[in-house]
Parts: sequence; structure tokens; C-alpha cells
Amino acid sequence: MTDKYEDIIHLPHHVSKKYPQMPVSDRAAQFIPFMALTGYEDAVEETARLTDRKIDLDETQKNLLDDLLRSASESGETVAVLYFQPDKRKAGGAYSMKTGIIKKIDAYGNCVKME
Repeated sequence: MTDKYEDIIHLPHHVSKKYPQMPVSDRAAQFIPFMALTGYEDAVEETARLTDRKIDLDETQKNLLDDLLRSASESGETVAVLYFQPDKRKAGGAYSMKTGIIKKIDAYGNCVKME
């Protein structure tokens, strides 16, 4: 070996006679990052969480959808409905799908009850 530590590289590690060795778990705790800002990590995760933008239907699309829902309700057939659920914490939301049989259409409350 020709480096500058050749004379000490193979020496045994010094162990103190006065102080006991620290357990590995305690030594690892020294390297945990300092969390000075309480809630910062949660805020970063919330910002990174993606939401979808709600798609607004025009009148023609709304009328077609109303006709399809009414027809499915009368026939009692099983349908799959894709609906938008607004996010409670930030702009946007998520689309979800529910499959079932339409039991009631509440046109005033813009609600479809399924089983």
C-alpha cells in the first residue's frame, strides 16, 4: 500500500475503558433528520397528492345522460355510473365508479340512488 494511512489502517479500533459502547440502535438515532417544522412533511405530501378536474357536460350531453338513466331505471338493468367526488381539502377531486341497479332518480337533488 502506498497511501498515507498505510501505517494505521490495520490497527485495532480503540475501545474506551471509561465509557461503555453505545448500542447500535442509539447510534442510529443520532442520524435521524431534525424535524424543526411540525407538519411540514404532511403539507408536502398533500401538495404532491393529485386531483382530477371536473368535466362539465353541455346541455346535449346532460339530456342524453338523463335519457339513458331514465331508460336504465325503467328496465331495471345493471349499470355502471362514473361520478365526480370533490376533494375536501383542495381544488379538484376524483372520479369513482359504482355498479348497481338504479332504484330512484332525484332530479332536484341531482342524485341517483342505487342498490
